[in-house]
Amino acid sequence: MSCSIPEELSFHSSHLWVKADETLGEAYIGVSDFAQKQLGSIVFVELPRVGQCIDVDSAFGTVESYKVVSDLIAPLSGEVLECNGALKDAAGTLNADCYGAGWLVKIKLHDAGQLSSLLAAGDYRALVGA
Repeated sequence: MSCSIPEELSFHSSHLWVKADETLGEAYIGVSDFAQKQLGSIVFVELPRVGQCIDVDSAFGTVESYKVVSDLIAPLSGEVLECNGALKDAAGTLNADCYGAGWLVKIKLHDAGQLSSLLAAGDYRALVGA
């Protein structure tokens, strides 16, 4: 299966991408193209509320498709600054534009050092066999 894996993003083994701004100590998190293709048509997304803290390697929400409900596993720890509210009425945006309009949350990083544990695009490509 062919999937898009942008070089400028980092990835977590739970198939979420991270776009970090280390200067601001913030990061956007979303579902990878590989994951959205595996899930199929996404019909519902449950996200944390603004102000909630998420912990690395812990569930912070869910994505539901016609096939399965999957936990969203946090690639980093931080405080949720923004949630993509548009996904409430248009969960399919994750399928249509997973690296753009389909972002999930923006967080304030608790520990920027955690960024070093993420996979570079090439390493993620090897993980998923792309």
